[in-house]
Amino acid sequence: MNIPFYSQKAAKLFGLCLLGATLSACGGIVTTGNQSTAMSGSAGGSTSVGANPELERSERTLGTIAIDDGRNSDWYGQFGSATQVTTIEPLLRLAVQQSNCFVITSIGNQQLDSRLSRITDQQRNSGEYRAGSNQQKGQRVAADYFLEPKIIINNDSVGGLGSALSGLIGNSAVAGIAGAMQSKASVVTLSLFDIRSSVQISSSEGSATATNYGAALSAFTGGTAGSLSGFSRTPEGKATVAAFNDAWNKMIVSLKNYRAQEVEGGLGTGGLLKVN
Repeated sequence: MNIPFYSQKAAKLFGLCLLGATLSACGGIVTTGNQSTAMSGSAGGSTSVGANPELERSERTLGTIAIDDGRNSDWYGQFGSATQVTTIEPLLRLAVQQSNCFVITSIGNQQLDSRLSRITDQQRNSGEYRAGSNQQKGQRVAADYFLEPKIIINNDSVGGLGSALSGLIGNSAVAGIAGAMQSKASVVTLSLFDIRSSVQISSSEGSATATNYGAALSAFTGGTAGSLSGFSRTPEGKATVAAFNDAWNKMIVSLKNYRAQEVEGGLGTGGLLKVN
């Protein structure tokens, strides 16, 4: 059987931790910056630092955008319960800003937009703020486009790693434990709409795979399980974030080559598929 490269790599890493001089050595050092997802680094205006080198980037900004926070989507609650990931929208915002394709507005995130509106109202109407605070109406920037993320497939099992470990480290007991580990797939979509016309501008699909070590940890107790806890950090959630990164990259490529669809007679005037 051909073992995928990512499975071989994951199996080797797991085997090294199990067969080291002490298992606690795998997780005994506190470090920063080692829990990054496929979307990493920071963004400030059109400048980004530490961005995923595989992230596509646009040389020109195409407009302003509202990004759906997903709270009203049917996948939102179930996804959070299964992966312990509380939200994916901030990471989408990071990728969008780092790509320089759009300027992001607060609209689309219901909680954030509500909080900003309350702050604006307080500063404008309370009479407690200094003259010249520049809080008059007409300052908000409108969104030109709306980005809707959807999770199509999450936590779909695509194979175990027991045989990979057995062949790589030659320990049937360890391989048996690792048989509980599964590679999980996530498939997502992104849809981009023009707000003024409500026309869909672009749509893309993304996918990614991660390995779930969580089931294998049940065979260990105490310090051993603690030393391996880093491997159980919501791999399905990280795979979903990576899938959105994949979908966003594909969308950027399509938008760089965007050509508006044309309908003879104009949009919304009846179309060409006539009915007798």
